[in-house]
Amino acid sequence: MIVLDSSFLIGYHNERDAHHRAALTLMDRFLAGEWGKGLLLEYIFLEIVTVLLVRRDNAVATRVGRILLDAAELEFVPCSDLFLETFQTFSIQAGTRLSFADAAILGVARSRADGLILSFDEGFQKISGLRINPS
Repeated sequence: MIVLDSSFLIGYHNERDAHHRAALTLMDRFLAGEWGKGLLLEYIFLEIVTVLLVRRDNAVATRVGRILLDAAELEFVPCSDLFLETFQTFSIQAGTRLSFADAAILGVARSRADGLILSFDEGFQKISGLRINPS
């Protein structure tokens, strides 16, 4: 399993994004099953559709949201039960400035995905035990 971050999915679905080409390559590897099923956190879904609404439009945001919710390759992870643990991780971070959603990714990556994350967020690079965009 591997946790998917909004920067990766937005980069893939938005051809105007600076990470679009790299995201295409990583998506090919993901869809080939290289890392197993993808974990899509509820918080990340919210980020993706909101950013695509702002950067593109509602039609694109809605289309991508539907693709993600229907994707057999993804497991949707509700976040209500993760809230307090995520807030604890967010509160005690030192040397990083992870967003709340990124703190949730960190917890799920450690507990369910052996530290594997698909992301272009450089903040994750500062955390030991994670493997970002594994080669």
